[in-house]
Amino acid sequence: MKGLKILSLASCLLLFSQCDTLSQLSTDSGSAPTTSGSTSSSVSSSEAASGIKQALSQGLDRSIKSLSVTDGFLGNAAVKILMPPEAQKIENALRTVGLGSLCDRLIQSLNRAAESAVDEAAPVFVSALSKLTVRDATNILLSGQQDAATQFFKRTTADELGKRFSPIVEGALGKHHVAQYWAAAVSQYNELPLVNEKIETDLTKYVTGKAIDGLFLQVAQEELKIRDNLGGARTTPLLQKVFGYADKQKK
Repeated sequence: MKGLKILSLASCLLLFSQCDTLSQLSTDSGSAPTTSGSTSSSVSSSEAASGIKQALSQGLDRSIKSLSVTDGFLGNAAVKILMPPEAQKIENALRTVGLGSLCDRLIQSLNRAAESAVDEAAPVFVSALSKLTVRDATNILLSGQQDAATQFFKRTTADELGKRFSPIVEGALGKHHVAQYWAAAVSQYNELPLVNEKIETDLTKYVTGKAIDGLFLQVAQEELKIRDNLGGARTTPLLQKVFGYADKQKK
């Protein structure tokens, strides 16, 4: 969990270093000061940027923490990695002839590889947060798109995540004997009658892509919680003020 500590510490430093011009996002500059937990009719650009960074830091931290543990992928139906589409006919055939346990071991190993890689996302996200501008933050806050922050991170981090995840996934696939299970599954499938089509899949590329997809799906869910304040997800006065202001702009 070293990556999570890096994310939390660096994100806090980013929040306190924000010092952009305090231009108002609303023309209602005469509004009374707000108390902790209340919403405001206006927020400064600095507050907007800091609030977005705080929300992103919170969502990213929770997402990485939930996915990087044992069964983080395997036990979550929304992100669980299944057999590659082109190999699902192998799975169907093997389960039909009583070899479902072999498929289960392979699927478990694919998910273990993804769980091993996710913690590597933390420094990538910290770098992206450091480059978030006031304009980016304002657009994210007021775009009306429920996953605007997640989409920002997809655009700015997906390539780097792929580079970082790939060697870790490859190593984890070896550690969890995926090549062995995959070879056994393909071999058993090829021995079945009437099978004449060769299956070729780059499992490292496949699992890396699925791990990144699963991470962004989790981040989007965390973002939605804060935007809709599900379960009291706006846990700080800054989040309450900034996203309370965004709520008012929807009306």
